[in-house]
Amino acid sequence: METRYLHWRQTYYYRYTPFAMKILIWNIMHGGGRRVPAIVEYIRSGRPDLLVLNEFRGTPPSRELASRIEELGLSHQLSTTSENQPVKNTLLLASRWPLKRIHWRRPPEPEERRLLAHVRAPTPVTIAAVHVLNRVSGKKYPFLDAIRDLALRWRGGGAIVAGDFNTGRIGEDETVKCFNRREDDFMTTMSKAGWADAYRSVHGQKRAYTWRAPGGGGSFRLDHAFINRRAQGRLLDARIDWPPGNPRPPSDHAALWITLKD
Repeated sequence: METRYLHWRQTYYYRYTPFAMKILIWNIMHGGGRRVPAIVEYIRSGRPDLLVLNEFRGTPPSRELASRIEELGLSHQLSTTSENQPVKNTLLLASRWPLKRIHWRRPPEPEERRLLAHVRAPTPVTIAAVHVLNRVSGKKYPFLDAIRDLALRWRGGGAIVAGDFNTGRIGEDETVKCFNRREDDFMTTMSKAGWADAYRSVHGQKRAYTWRAPGGGGSFRLDHAFINRRAQGRLLDARIDWPPGNPRPPSDHAALWITLKD
């Protein structure tokens, strides 16, 4: 077993990790805002090795969040923020190991919603962090097509595509009718291309949801992690977790945790 010492607010924490990579995928809602302390506490308590944040921004709360995450040992960071448009929803990828940004051939647009990087962990992995737009944008289906194209063309090693897809299976990932045939077909295509839905691989058809519409408008599984054949043998666990909040939870999305054998 390995002992790791993490520096956080002048205090040293230690933990024993059985050679596993813990990945947290989480939409933090509008850059975090006043919820940043609660978000940091949740991340600290879960101690991920790799972190994908959707709706990260270039605003002061998000910058504070990135700094606090660095203090937790996730010092290698890549983001898609823009100084000219700090309030845009973007992505943050943070890791205990070095990250190398990779060129995405035929990438989806807009560029701030996708990030492809190689994680130089003891057992390396490539991760595509994504945040798929809603239908009203007119860009949702080209975005899904670009992800599908990456999956079909991928010839590298172990890889994961993870984030908020705003997409799910008809009847399986919704409590009220929401998803259409094209979105359902995307989920099927990823499976046929050899990219396993991590949550379904562990839990089968068990119902779980990652977002609840305001006003009781239904619950949906929007956040996913797809793992290619080269990495599927490393999958140890996948779970959906709703962080506690009193009186307000840290986000309107649940956290998705993936554990890989390292």
